[in-house]
Amino acid sequence: PMIRGIPKPWGEEIIFAHTERYAGKILNIRRGESLSLQYHERKDETIYLYRGTLKVILEVDGRLEERLLEAGEALRFPPRTRHRMEALADCALFEVSTPELDDVVRLEDLYGRA
Repeated sequence: PMIRGIPKPWGEEIIFAHTERYAGKILNIRRGESLSLQYHERKDETIYLYRGTLKVILEVDGRLEERLLEAGEALRFPPRTRHRMEALADCALFEVSTPELDDVVRLEDLYGRA
């Protein structure tokens, strides 16, 4: 498989699998950095926090709630679920999902991305 590293303003994304049926990534998020508040129309994803402490803003019953994830915990973001991740310590997490990697609707972004 073709492994691709993609620099991001919050750290780095490593895509290690991308087929017509699934995708796999490693996200390295620097302490104090945050991904955009976003949702996906079709993409269904689950994260597993391998290292670090992650603050997750997650839509539950139409409201945004805050959750703290420690290493060894996992969380699913079904399609259309608003979510944001912020690293409270340097984080490494695995993301597995359906293959629609470009399916991102950003609602807020600290780095000015559309």
